[in-house]
Amino acid sequence: MDFDAKNIAAPAVRELAPYVPGKPIEELEREYGVRDSIKLASNENPLGPSPKALAALAAAAGDIWLYPDGSGFGLRAALAKRHGVPGEWITLGNGSNDVLVLLAEAFLTPQSEAVCSEYAFAIYAIAARATGATVRIAPAFPTDHPMAFGHDVEAMARLVNERTRLVYIGNPNNPTGTWIEAGALEAFIASLPAHTIVVVDQAYFEYVEDARYPDAADWLARYPNLVVTRTFSKAFGLAGLRVGYAISHPQVADLLNRVRQPFNVNSLAQAAAIAALEDPAHLERSVAANRAGLVQLAQGFDRLGVRHFPSVANFVLVDCGRPAGAVYEAMLRHGVIVRPLGGYGMPNHLRITVGTTTQNERMLEALQQALAG
Repeated sequence: MDFDAKNIAAPAVRELAPYVPGKPIEELEREYGVRDSIKLASNENPLGPSPKALAALAAAAGDIWLYPDGSGFGLRAALAKRHGVPGEWITLGNGSNDVLVLLAEAFLTPQSEAVCSEYAFAIYAIAARATGATVRIAPAFPTDHPMAFGHDVEAMARLVNERTRLVYIGNPNNPTGTWIEAGALEAFIASLPAHTIVVVDQAYFEYVEDARYPDAADWLARYPNLVVTRTFSKAFGLAGLRVGYAISHPQVADLLNRVRQPFNVNSLAQAAAIAALEDPAHLERSVAANRAGLVQLAQGFDRLGVRHFPSVANFVLVDCGRPAGAVYEAMLRHGVIVRPLGGYGMPNHLRITVGTTTQNERMLEALQQALAG
């Protein structure tokens, strides 16, 4: 049999480049023979999850022989209370990544279009293109702009037409750390036609402390074509459990639930997420540690003469002033994993997650040696 899977694959899928996640610690140590490595590549919370979440996880483990609650009633109720919305406005996902894919599956076809910004989270375009839809990429702000590499909503608005069904906005955006202030973002949402859904991805919402930054969920009652996505993978420290959600008009949620896979959020994840919401003190500690870490990294980059960009998330974008691939490789040999951004069209840049004080200092030492070498 002369079998070639590409010949029978969907045309849109044949054209996709797969998403490449951050290198795991185990892979680094296996390939390079180093020990005691640290990973500052995937924007995980270095403090880990709430002790209450870990306790809930252990308690729920005894029931793993049972299917989880397919509707996620308890978690949806907790999230509805947190956001002050009805439970039917909440759609659970296997991480917010899952919800981003569900939106593409529910609203995009080969005849429709999606809009996102240059340097936006890669999954937006991947999810949209997998449906066969056309993806329009708006140019980001230039490097001399105060919000360098950030979303230019005026440029995005110019790409919206009668075929546009989804517009993706990362706020803050990954991998740039940039954000859109409340007035500009709401004006953009208000300008969109009724046939276009705007997805405001707020995966890093809990870390943001800038007073000009909006909680887009507050606008849901005014804009039925608005969807807000959040995750427990970042500030809540539950990345390994994969749990996220969308908040939307109930008509949108109903359609998302038609394509959502049964039991897409497992019982352990549901239990841990509920407990994490009940531990605001741990979240406050995580935010405080991130605040201090951002200052530490900024001072360290300044000391090294490395250009870095403003961020309200738990990572910083840096310009190595040279191809970053070699810098990344050199840092790996020092047991430090960061994220090169060549795949984003930023060959000179690294995205570096805020770690603990000790991890940050070790990363800065590795970066200094890598740049010197």
